[in-house]
Amino acid sequence: MAKYSTGGSSGGASDSCELCGAEDRDLRTATVAGAKLDVCGECARHAEDDDDRGQDDDEQERRREAARNTAKLNDARKGNPEHWEQGGTDYDDDPLPYLVKNYGDRLEEARQEAGLQTAELAGELGVDEADVLAVEQGRATRAGVGGALITALEERLNVQLAEDT
Repeated sequence: MAKYSTGGSSGGASDSCELCGAEDRDLRTATVAGAKLDVCGECARHAEDDDDRGQDDDEQERRREAARNTAKLNDARKGNPEHWEQGGTDYDDDPLPYLVKNYGDRLEEARQEAGLQTAELAGELGVDEADVLAVEQGRATRAGVGGALITALEERLNVQLAEDT
């Protein structure tokens, strides 16, 4: 039976695993569930070793790098970000209308009924496929899609995406 040591009164080192109680095994110190224990090789697999933390760090760094790469791609696609700082946005020139509930689902259904892929539809309208996808995914506002695209989609697919005002 496991003995789960709390540093008992013996004060000395034991020859048994503090996790499973196995005796006469090579023991190593490992952190298990936040406690430093002398454990056997089999129980060491439950440890929160530095190697495990290193893997977490590697995973975090991989995710950070992926986010940086995505940001670079978005910047390259949209151009120099200084443009937005100097020239501002063109929301006033092409405002996004109020969109109906589930506008993305409506657009996707209408596009599929027309037998078009997103790339084909974008090509016909002369816009980026990413903008058409943003509308289908319900991200038109966050993606900075203009009202002209909404109007073009409505006309091409005979679907209502904007509320009547």
